[in-house]
Amino acid sequence: MVTFLGATINGLVLGMAYALIAVGYSLVFGILRLINFAHGSIYVFGAYMVYLFVSLQVGLFPSILLAILLAGLLALLVDKITLEPLRKKNSMLISDLITTVGVSFIIQNVLSVEKVFGSERKVFPSLNLFSNITIGHITIQSSQIIMFVVALLLLLVLTFIVNKTKIGLSMRATEQNSRAAKLMGINVNFVISFTFFLGGASAAIAGALICGYYQVISPTMGSLIGLKAFAAAVVGGIGILHGSVVGGLVVGVCECLAAQYLGSNVRDPMAFVILIIILIIKPNGLFGKKGITKV
Repeated sequence: MVTFLGATINGLVLGMAYALIAVGYSLVFGILRLINFAHGSIYVFGAYMVYLFVSLQVGLFPSILLAILLAGLLALLVDKITLEPLRKKNSMLISDLITTVGVSFIIQNVLSVEKVFGSERKVFPSLNLFSNITIGHITIQSSQIIMFVVALLLLLVLTFIVNKTKIGLSMRATEQNSRAAKLMGINVNFVISFTFFLGGASAAIAGALICGYYQVISPTMGSLIGLKAFAAAVVGGIGILHGSVVGGLVVGVCECLAAQYLGSNVRDPMAFVILIIILIIKPNGLFGKKGITKV
């Protein structure tokens, strides 16, 4: 029982971090109906910015804030430089999709350059900032508590922004019908830019939390975790913010339980096993709704 509870706690903590990455996929998909496969590399970029500023002795919390800003700006530039020109030419969505894959590899390889950060793994600053908490036979690390609380608070903030603010209303209007939103005076280009910035910022926060928990960083770590977060977004219903949270928790818990009882080799494929099962049962995800396309 203790082993089960320990694995479940680990899964919930990791799931909240996955959810932070997954909401980036959902935000962009909700506005543009586009899967931004560069998102995983922006997550890595954000983590490396924390590592860089900490190495420059800026301090952990200021480093995280600067990383959030820079990752948000990078996500914004990815849209402005590579995706917006394609939108203006009314290109096929497959062109946008392939472009994000290419951008992902560019970011990853730039980070791997020896004169930048290099390809080898590096030690990341720990998030164990206070004493561990012991409840019975279960020990909860301070980094786990920080991950869960920070991720939960930020997801609540994102939900508030989307559902209760003027810019959130503009985002939802653009999601429903971008042409009608333009006619109503909404600056659709600004809404798209803000959405990319928000997704990049959330990815950077997830990067700081996950790397601070595992205390290791590498340029290629975004490929797998980005796919896991995408799986989490699809499991919950991509484009649905709370669906991404639930999907992240489901993936995180199942992954940790599988690693505990079936072995570590089963850990990484578990996200995709869950994805396939959910899509067979409910093709639109747990909270997704069937869309109607008018022609």
